[in-house]
Amino acid sequence: MKLQDELPLDHHLAAVYRWGSAFCGVVLLVFGILGFADELSPFNTNGDSIAGMSTNGALSLISVAVGLILIAGAAIGGNVASTLNMAVGTLFLLSGFVHIFILDRPANVLDFGMTNVVFSFVMGLVILTFGMYGRVSSKLPHDNPYWRRRHPREAARESLARRRQPAPAAALPTGTDRTALQGATRSPGSRRSH
Repeated sequence: MKLQDELPLDHHLAAVYRWGSAFCGVVLLVFGILGFADELSPFNTNGDSIAGMSTNGALSLISVAVGLILIAGAAIGGNVASTLNMAVGTLFLLSGFVHIFILDRPANVLDFGMTNVVFSFVMGLVILTFGMYGRVSSKLPHDNPYWRRRHPREAARESLARRRQPAPAAALPTGTDRTALQGATRSPGSRRSH
């Protein structure tokens, strides 16, 4: 089974992945565009600030690129958006950890400050949460496609049990008598003689 087949297109989780990806993508896109609007030089480490965070042209470019990738994931939706959110969220967390150790060193070419590190952690957790929502939990509902994928035998038993339940009266065609329907489904040998 392919990854994109795990989640039905109309499943309610698809909306969470799509909106989460779009929201985080727009935030990053706006931050990057504001950096370009200030005409920052690519690797300037003078501490130019946008929205309370230090930035330069390279960080603005990365922000725009990642923002566009997340927005593209939102446009595609479904498992693509979920997987993309988890990957980008993980990269943000890793970036936060790396930049803690290079804050005041020449290797800090993206001009990260402590506010950037905090933003990287927060944004990483937000994006990661949107990506993992409904996929990673010990108590997923049994109609969740990820739960069914991980527990195929139980899912098959539950599906079979649902199919064996009699149809509710509202689901029967108009004018159908339930007792007549049950009598018609009995085998001839099981009928009582009057």
